[in-house]
Amino acid sequence: MTTNPRPLAIEAAGLRRSYGGTVVLDGIDLAVPRGSIFALLGPNGAGKTTMVKILSTLIAAGGGTARVAGHDVAAEPDAVRAAIGVTGQYSAVDGLLTGEENLILMADLHHLGRAEGRRRAAALLERFDLAEAGRGTAATYSGGMRRRLDLAMTLVGEPEIIFLDEPTTGLDPRSRRGLWQIIRNLVAGGVTIFLTTQYLAEADRLADRIAVLDGGRLVAEGTAAELKRLVPGGHVLLRFAGPAELEAAARALGAERSLHEIRRDDEALTLQVPGTGTRSLRTLLDVLDRAGTEAAELSVHTPDLDDVFLALTGTAGTGTAPDDSGKAAAR
Repeated sequence: MTTNPRPLAIEAAGLRRSYGGTVVLDGIDLAVPRGSIFALLGPNGAGKTTMVKILSTLIAAGGGTARVAGHDVAAEPDAVRAAIGVTGQYSAVDGLLTGEENLILMADLHHLGRAEGRRRAAALLERFDLAEAGRGTAATYSGGMRRRLDLAMTLVGEPEIIFLDEPTTGLDPRSRRGLWQIIRNLVAGGVTIFLTTQYLAEADRLADRIAVLDGGRLVAEGTAAELKRLVPGGHVLLRFAGPAELEAAARALGAERSLHEIRRDDEALTLQVPGTGTRSLRTLLDVLDRAGTEAAELSVHTPDLDDVFLALTGTAGTGTAPDDSGKAAAR
């Protein structure tokens, strides 16, 4: 039985853009299904923001074609703008206005009318847990509150597709988690999210598909699991109860031709064996069983998106920012 693929919210073919003699985008092809989260990763200067600007009609492409919500971005820019919302890494909130006034101003720009504008503003303040803060000026808001208000302003026009350009930059882990949940809820309601980020944990947690942009080209695309399988580094860590068990296992595994590059740590009583596949793990357990020994602990370690990012772009980043687990994500 075959299933029909979901219709596309965003599609691009051979998209190009240069600034002077510098090529920023060099023939980009994209296909983003409706109701999904698509994350675009890349080092600083890779062209992520340029991609968002082209797709949201803020700048013209130098070549290729793109369609957003079924409309050609070059031939039908007004139709595209009516279907999208854009939230950048720098908040568009007016700090001199209250949260409610910011939303009503956005409603006026959408020509919603006084009554409908106030109704929608009130509903969004409630939805984003800003009802109590709504009468205070936005200048008094925390970073997380301002970012929630910024996203709420984007939703005033009820867009089908939202472009989030590094939306959680500068937020603390708690605020970042809160925004992640808002994004998940939007997608559950049918909205499509196009996300650019330098927080690798963010893409790993949120995205249905991830693309890596480097040097103006897409160097990889797939699910987080598919991308992690592109790079080596997976291993099984065995911890033993004592030196005798460690020695027996090391001797047995060392004699097995299919298992190589085993790392031994006598102080920690561990063996690190490359490979994480089902076949490798079964072979490993069979060898230990034949040797009459077993591990007290066994854990499987797979490459993460940090490893993928470094392998594909050759860039470790210029700084770090913790995700909600405290682990650093490349920036």
